[in-house]
Amino acid sequence: MSAQTYLAYDFPLLSAFWTMLVFFLWIMWFVLLFRIVFDIFRDDSMSGWGKAGWLVFCIVLPFVGVFVYVVARGKDMGRREVAQAREQQQAFDDYVRQTARSGGGSSSVDELSRLSEIRARGDITDEEFRRAKELVLSGSAPSGSSGSVTSPSGR
Repeated sequence: MSAQTYLAYDFPLLSAFWTMLVFFLWIMWFVLLFRIVFDIFRDDSMSGWGKAGWLVFCIVLPFVGVFVYVVARGKDMGRREVAQAREQQQAFDDYVRQTARSGGGSSSVDELSRLSEIRARGDITDEEFRRAKELVLSGSAPSGSSGSVTSPSGR
């Protein structure tokens, strides 16, 4: 009755599977640990001594410290993550809007439309309109200056 017992390491495929599983869990552990350390420093509501205490707790007793931190502050950790993502998205949107606005100022179509309205009101003559239109189309007129064209008669 000497039955031979086979372990997982007796089969090369299972050995590779267990090695990959342990390696994956080891990497996930470090990802979780670093996310917690970054969250400790990101939390503005925590005092410096509180941050130091949590950091020492997570370094001295890493398994216990990380699990206690996740249980005690896990919900707020998620909220801070979402808030940071929203702030980054808002900053990106603001940057895109600012860049789009400053890219060319107002377009020549807008300038010509303003010039046409000014001429229709009778504030400029046809000759002044033609000169301002040439400036806008050539790109020499600064943005917003075409609306300030006044007639020599003071109208």
